[in-house]
Amino acid sequence: MSHTGGLVILKEMVSSLPPSERKIADYILNNPEESILLTALSLGEKSQTSSAAVIRLCKSLGLSGFQELKIRVAGDLRVESVDDHRDIEPNEEYRSIIDKVTSNTIQTVKETVDIMSEQNLEKAVSALTNAKSIIFIGFGASYIAARDAEQKFMRINKNVFSFSDVHMAATSIANKGPGDVVVGISFSGNTQEAAKLLELAHNKNTTTISITKYGNSLVSPFSDIQLHTSAAKEATFRSGATSSRIAQLHVIDILFMSLASIEYDETIMHLDKTRDAIAFLADRKA
Repeated sequence: MSHTGGLVILKEMVSSLPPSERKIADYILNNPEESILLTALSLGEKSQTSSAAVIRLCKSLGLSGFQELKIRVAGDLRVESVDDHRDIEPNEEYRSIIDKVTSNTIQTVKETVDIMSEQNLEKAVSALTNAKSIIFIGFGASYIAARDAEQKFMRINKNVFSFSDVHMAATSIANKGPGDVVVGISFSGNTQEAAKLLELAHNKNTTTISITKYGNSLVSPFSDIQLHTSAAKEATFRSGATSSRIAQLHVIDILFMSLASIEYDETIMHLDKTRDAIAFLADRKA
């Protein structure tokens, strides 16, 4: 269990919670130091709800119980706070833009790590390690992460493909089944194409993995293993998908490095072969 990320999860889920649970979430966000000292009963009274609503909130957040939520919030309070994601201004100084983009990236990566489930990561790595084939799918900016994953896993001799064309992806998934893995990457988790493709894979008993922001989404019912990224609050320039792209790439790197650690000797061997192949091409050009 992670010991941080409680405040991040609450911020990302609060707008989608039922009214009573939202009141509790708002109370914790506004009074985190006090909330970690309360019982479920007293928190229910403070937020003008009930202890049962507190328990329901924890379930909605995907946590084991109120104790885990308190531990995560307490962990957040021990970590030095950083500014919220900051948007750029018209005609802003270059140094200020450099600092803001860097700060946003660092915060997004940190929040992604804070909410990552080690248990789900272990399941995902096990599935990828034993997969007969791996398909990464993503649309728009999310395809950048899918393409990066294909390049990384191909270098260590995995049977891997990436798709941004829904028909090509469906054609490939049509011939998959148990032992294969399909990974759907979607910032919102509500990309219709990603949801349909994961549903198709799920119906064929293919192992499905999703990489989305925290919370329930269209892809959730069809994801055997869920990995989450920070919501990456990108106001005016959300269309650029800058922080969310970094978060997705970071999760791909974690998956790759975790798998490489398990198959260390084989990974080194395959990476050496790929380096030799590139060096051979360079020598031929010379």
